[in-house]
Amino acid sequence: MNSRRAFLKSASVSLGVALLDPFTNPPEELEKIFAEIRANLLEMVNEERALEKASPVAIDELATEVATRHARDMALGDFASHWGSDGLKPYQRYSFAGGTHATQENVSAADNTWSLKLSQLKQDTAYLHVRLYQEKPPYDGHRRTILASQHTHVGFGIAVEQLRLRMVELFVAKYIAVEQVRSTAKPGAQIFFNGKVLRQDYELNYVEVCYEPLPQPPALSWLREPRSYSLPKESRVLRPRLSPPLSYADGTGGVVDISTNGSFRTPVRLYKGEPGIYTIVAWVRNLRSNDVFPATEVCIKALH
Repeated sequence: MNSRRAFLKSASVSLGVALLDPFTNPPEELEKIFAEIRANLLEMVNEERALEKASPVAIDELATEVATRHARDMALGDFASHWGSDGLKPYQRYSFAGGTHATQENVSAADNTWSLKLSQLKQDTAYLHVRLYQEKPPYDGHRRTILASQHTHVGFGIAVEQLRLRMVELFVAKYIAVEQVRSTAKPGAQIFFNGKVLRQDYELNYVEVCYEPLPQPPALSWLREPRSYSLPKESRVLRPRLSPPLSYADGTGGVVDISTNGSFRTPVRLYKGEPGIYTIVAWVRNLRSNDVFPATEVCIKALH
């Protein structure tokens, strides 16, 4: 993985010549500019979460890189969408970049940004965030993402191209450590999904394997239409193994082996038998509140 400094150098071109010209702004200055904007957004998010008695989130470097690449894609392509110009969705981008945790994404945009000075960009990104936070039910999905109690980390991506400002907030829930899974496999292949729940007040509830066809680059007109995203509806559930003679209502005994220390292991078959993307979602349960939420979104591309 590239170092943070190397990544900032590669991202500088999309953030405006006047603000981030690599010939007039040394890498140290670029880092300072990015860090100040991220710190301001992080402070806002944690103040809002504190009002709701939700735990603060910390910066996730990988989420920041993934969010920044998506912000650049949108600014350069003149669109705003959870889908990228390659057709990938947020959890797919994060997984194929090396992430294993579950994510939720907010996207915001403004055109005709009148200034590329740091002070103005800081003000504009703060405005974009406040616009998301002040949403009212039932159209408050971005606000609920900001305040979701299960989130532990966040990454911020910002890009400006020809006065088009794009901002991405990628929230992350880190509860499970997952052993490395290859990102490509043959349709119908079987792999093993191994991991460990990191906190004693949480437990693995079940594993879900979702399938969707391989994405295609969407038309620009499609990307410019606002729409929400979700995990695919087609899926299979893998339940914890029961000790005989116990069984579930359908007569099966489960396939996920869980140890007392929180470790688990389960076979996962890419069941569709045709090309597509499979997403392995480990759902965990909060033992105090009984809330159940996704903690992993590990994507595997099935290719012939």
